[in-house]
Amino acid sequence: MKKYILSLDQGTTSSRAILVDEKANIVAISQKEITQIYPQEGWVEHDPIEILNSIKEVIKNVINENNIDHKNIAGIGITNQRETSVVWDKETGIPIHNAIVWQDTRTANICKDLKQKNLEKEISSKTGLLIGPYFSATKVKWLLDNNETAKSKLKEGKLLFGTIDSWLIWNLTKEKYHLTDFSNASRTMLYNINTLEWDIEILKELNIPLSILPEVKNSSDNFGTLNLSGQNIPILGVLGDQQASLFGHKCFEKYSTKNTYGTGCFTLMNTSDQILRSKNGLLSTIAWGIDNKISYALEGSIFIGGAGIQWLRDEMGLIKSSNESEYEALKSSIENNLYVVPAFNGLGAPHWDMNARGLIIGITRDTNKSDIIKATLNSIAYQTKDVLLSMEDDIDDDIKVLKVDGGASNNNYLMQFQSDILGIILKRPLNTEMTALGAAFIAGLKNSFWDLSHLQSLNDINTEFKPTFDKERINKLFENWNNAVKRSMNWV
Repeated sequence: MKKYILSLDQGTTSSRAILVDEKANIVAISQKEITQIYPQEGWVEHDPIEILNSIKEVIKNVINENNIDHKNIAGIGITNQRETSVVWDKETGIPIHNAIVWQDTRTANICKDLKQKNLEKEISSKTGLLIGPYFSATKVKWLLDNNETAKSKLKEGKLLFGTIDSWLIWNLTKEKYHLTDFSNASRTMLYNINTLEWDIEILKELNIPLSILPEVKNSSDNFGTLNLSGQNIPILGVLGDQQASLFGHKCFEKYSTKNTYGTGCFTLMNTSDQILRSKNGLLSTIAWGIDNKISYALEGSIFIGGAGIQWLRDEMGLIKSSNESEYEALKSSIENNLYVVPAFNGLGAPHWDMNARGLIIGITRDTNKSDIIKATLNSIAYQTKDVLLSMEDDIDDDIKVLKVDGGASNNNYLMQFQSDILGIILKRPLNTEMTALGAAFIAGLKNSFWDLSHLQSLNDINTEFKPTFDKERINKLFENWNNAVKRSMNWV
């Protein structure tokens, strides 16, 4: 009887349920978009109830539409948008406010205050992160400080905080378990990645009570059960989305590296059991925990990746669908001398300038929409090069291969330009659903659906992109990119 792992992928723009068989084939997918809420400039929110309902809907759809017997689902893996923060009433289960999304910058002033107290070095040494509104800690503080319901419920000891994985686990297990895993905990800026504990001093500084935080478990572990039509299906694995992608690519070896081209771009390098402290503004984070053995990663986060293509479509009206961007870029005749810096909500790694703003530079009278589309795609590749150069400097070695996935990795123009500007080989798997696969893999380890040697033995079919630019051309293009970035910084 055929068995499956059900992977739940709750992302920034949609929720998905994916069925994965024992040969690691994705046999079915159900997807539902979620609403993006922008209450003010720089604010980004999601409705946690909508997120939960969307997950329930895609679970139901993927099972019913493919006539799957619930008994044939061996386990569930969860992967989620990281840092996005929810605070809810543990008695009623009702959130006190919309979820504050990882892209949200409303807490910039809180972060500024922490830096003025000279806490950057201490917090970075403990959490591996830089002080920024990107992470959960200041989002939680804002929710507790600015919500009247929160203030009263907190005194009564009735509040819980969680990233999206915790919110889903709490609800899918019928409010039995308030849990997270090492990978998600390490993205909150509240978790000490050296001692593997919530950091009491940081909590005290932000006036966040320890009592509202979830218990932290291994990424491959027991997280309770989901009851479907009387069948209890165990939740056996949890990973933040970028760590799930790293695991899905089977980047188990030290210094193996991947980049996910999603809403943002996220480059992660496995650093094994070593916490590698970056000299270049990159983050040290937990990749995963298996049997209480922690693997760490070095990460560079780019805020605007595929979101730049969405901007071309939704705000600029230059394309009707994301797929058109490849066609338009190939129509452009410019020699890559037009630059778009998509600093719509600041710049991520390695610049970390929340006051940067987007610009287009190099426009001439004959610049057309195809040129702007091409330059926007190029910006994704340039930002990735920024991060990889920083990683190479941190490990004092060259990265020779980059594994890629995510929606924008299906754009052949972008992938070829990425290989060209990096000067290395890119490997794109036949199935680019690495985040979902990673969540399935980590869950399947717990019930011996797979083991690591079995996963490593699975044959991967890749499309390879090989570089065609000479070094002089690469250097000139990248020099111009850096000049454009400098002009975009410290704008606000």
